[in-house]
Amino acid sequence: MFLTELVCGLCGKLHSKDEVQSVCRDCGRPLLARYDLLAASAALQKEQLAGRESSLWRYRELLPLGTEAQPVTLGEGWTPLLPAPRLAQQLGLERLWIKDESQNPTGSFKARGMTMAVSMARRFGLKAIAAPSAGNAGGALAAYAARAGMEAYLFMPRDTPKANIIECVAMGAHVTLVDGLITDCGKEVTRRKGQEGWFDFSTLKEPYRLEGKKTLGFELAEQLRWELPDVVVYPTGGGTGLIGMWKAFAEMEQLGWISSDRPRMVSVQAAGCDPIVRAFTRNERFAEEHLNAATKAAGLRVPKAIGDFLILDAIRDSQGIALSVSDQEMIAAARAVGSAEGLFVAPEGAACCVALKKLRQSGWVRAGESAVIFNTGAGNKYLESYADLVTCMPDKS
Repeated sequence: MFLTELVCGLCGKLHSKDEVQSVCRDCGRPLLARYDLLAASAALQKEQLAGRESSLWRYRELLPLGTEAQPVTLGEGWTPLLPAPRLAQQLGLERLWIKDESQNPTGSFKARGMTMAVSMARRFGLKAIAAPSAGNAGGALAAYAARAGMEAYLFMPRDTPKANIIECVAMGAHVTLVDGLITDCGKEVTRRKGQEGWFDFSTLKEPYRLEGKKTLGFELAEQLRWELPDVVVYPTGGGTGLIGMWKAFAEMEQLGWISSDRPRMVSVQAAGCDPIVRAFTRNERFAEEHLNAATKAAGLRVPKAIGDFLILDAIRDSQGIALSVSDQEMIAAARAVGSAEGLFVAPEGAACCVALKKLRQSGWVRAGESAVIFNTGAGNKYLESYADLVTCMPDKS
C-alpha cells in the first residue's frame, strides 16, 4: 500500500490513515488521501496497465485499499469513452467524446465512489453506514453495502425518482423518505448517527469516495493515450468527480504519466440550484447555500457542497468556468444527444451538452479544440423528468 496519510484540503492538518476518519478534526472540511508517489512509480508504470482487468481496480497501487485486501466490487469502472462525431458536427467541434458512466453496475458514476468507500469501511470493520441521497448515490451505496454484508440506512427526498427509491429497497437498504432536500436528509443522518451507531457516508464526509471518483481522471488519460483533452465538461452537485479528476491529473504528472498540460474544467449546474456558479461569478472561495433549490436533475440538486472550495479551486486553477442551464434546455438536449449518438443520457449529462453548446457559441471553446462530456448516469432512471418528451410528441393518428 502506498497510501501514507490523510490531509485536510483546507487547513492542511494531517490525519492517520490507520484509523477511521470522517472530516478534519480542526476545521470540519474534507480529508484528502496522500500517497508515496515516488515508490508507486517504481512499482507501476503506465505501460503495465494494458494487460490488467477492465475495471477501476486496474489502478490498485494508486488507491487506498492497496493490493493486499479484497475489494467490494461489482465490476465498476473502465467505462467507454465514446466518440460523438454527429454531436460534434452539430456543435462545430472537430473532436468530442462522451464518457458514458451509465454503464457502471448501478447505472451511474456513483458506483466508483461506493466501491472504494465500502471496501475501506469493511476493512475498518464498520457494520452500519448511513447517507443522504438524491438518487444514484443511494442506489450505489445500497448495492455495495449488500455486497459487503453491511447495513445501509438511506435518507432520500420524497420526490426522488422512483427508480432510485425502488433500487435502494430492492438492495435491502433501510430507506426513509424526507419532506425536503438532500440537505434536510443530511441533517437527519447527523441527528441520528450517534445514537444509532451509523458511520456517516455523506459526500466528502469520509475520504475514500473521492478516491474512487478520481479514477475517472486515470481512465480519461489512459483512453486518450495519455494526452488530456482541452476541455472537460462535468455536471456538478457535490463535486467529487470534478475534484477527484483534478487530483488524479496532479498525481499522474508526479508519476511521469502525463505532462503539466491540463484541461479547462467546466462545472455545469442547474439554473434552479447553482451555488458554485454564483460563487465563481462573484469570485468567492466558498459558496453560499442555494435556498429553495429546484431542478429535474436530481444529482444537481445540492444546495450546499462541503467541498465547494475544492471545486472552485479546480475550476480557477484550470482557467475553467462555471455556468448553469435550465431544466427545459436539459430535456431538449437529452433528445438531441439520443438522436445523434444513440445514448439515453441522464439530465445531468444532457446539461453538459447544453453548456458546451453555449461555450462554443460564445467562442470560449474553439472549433479546433477537443472536449469530453461526462454522462454521469442512465436516462432510464429519470423517466419522470423526461415525461414531457412523450407528451409533446405529434399526434399522427
